[in-house]
Amino acid sequence: MKPLSRALIGSLLIAGWPAAHAADGQKIFNQGGQNPAAMACLGCHGADGKGIAAAGFPRLAGLSAGYLAKQLRDFRSGTRQQPVMEPLAKAMSDDEIHAVSQYLAALPADPAPDLRRQQIAPDPITRLALYGDWQRNIPGCVQCHGPGGAGIGEHFPPLSGQPAAYLAAQLDAWRGGTRSNDPNQLMVGVAKAMTADEVKAISEFFAQLARQEAKP
Repeated sequence: MKPLSRALIGSLLIAGWPAAHAADGQKIFNQGGQNPAAMACLGCHGADGKGIAAAGFPRLAGLSAGYLAKQLRDFRSGTRQQPVMEPLAKAMSDDEIHAVSQYLAALPADPAPDLRRQQIAPDPITRLALYGDWQRNIPGCVQCHGPGGAGIGEHFPPLSGQPAAYLAAQLDAWRGGTRSNDPNQLMVGVAKAMTADEVKAISEFFAQLARQEAKP
């Protein structure tokens, strides 16, 4: 058998380089990125990626990879502000952001409750969730975020399965201007049209629905 030429060996090594050095999403989630400032995700978001409700840390498992990657890039650029996530995202490479987003999107998530616009809304908060309030230019939450608040695509993340404290914090961030990275500034307008009591109630509504659905 003829020995391989140096040129062929070199080309094989180059071809194998991306695979050997590709970012590992699971490793980033469990151990952190190459930069020590890119800490492991599971410390705040749980070993299963479903968040830690008591601390208000959100679920990441099952969210769209495109949505997750965009949020990390926005934290990195400062378009979305959060004191823990901003330095962490700045320490991540594009490859690491892509890899961990893909990994998280593939993790299983609890099913969303069966809540649709066609159902009867027995109270004001359910009406807000299902139908919105068009006099104030507020669409129903499920109109954009899907039945049960399960999420749709890259632009409308799940509401179901998120802690009430996290949902309320995001609505307050839209209202206060510390978050403005939504397409067409839709959520900015919606959040500013809502009262503080509605923000609290709608956040608890979706968090409670998810807990009910998870019961056997």
